[in-house]
Amino acid sequence: MNEKDAIYENLFRKAAFQDDEEAFRQLFLEFYPALCVFAMRSVYHEEEARDIVQDVFFKIWKNRKSININTSFRNFLITSVRNGCTDYLRRQDIENQYMGKKRLFSIHTSPEELYTLKELESAIAEVLAEMPNNVREAFEMSRFKGMTYTSIAEKMQVSPKSIEVYISKALKILREKLQDYLPLLLLL
Repeated sequence: MNEKDAIYENLFRKAAFQDDEEAFRQLFLEFYPALCVFAMRSVYHEEEARDIVQDVFFKIWKNRKSININTSFRNFLITSVRNGCTDYLRRQDIENQYMGKKRLFSIHTSPEELYTLKELESAIAEVLAEMPNNVREAFEMSRFKGMTYTSIAEKMQVSPKSIEVYISKALKILREKLQDYLPLLLLL
């Protein structure tokens, strides 16, 4: 470990174990500009790149007591930002696919088909409302917001395995309650 990395490690330890906001601010000011440039290489939008880097620093501060860094702090930050960019791009792909389907249905649907789609949306909303809160929340974050099981688990403060169980349960409930709509669901 070189001298600069040792300084960063020391600042992070101060921030993590002594709740030293000034040490954390120094780390933020040191790395933020370079990490924004790094994120821009993946997401191509300055605003999103800044949001991703800020989110990484927020998560580090929030979880500072439990973070276990096995590499240098600099490598940890780069990996965290890279993962943040990957998650962002994955969500964008899901949104783009959804918008493409939405445009496809808005172009090619007859009034009868549109009525059936509205009826299906209403039925899905009713079934979701009947689900236990944790199951419904996990399902909505996964399917409607495009979040990964890991990020959902962090947000709900449970294990990724629990999220997998919740979503499986939600899908089972949806299949059972919406079996009359199954042919239409296969088209979506």
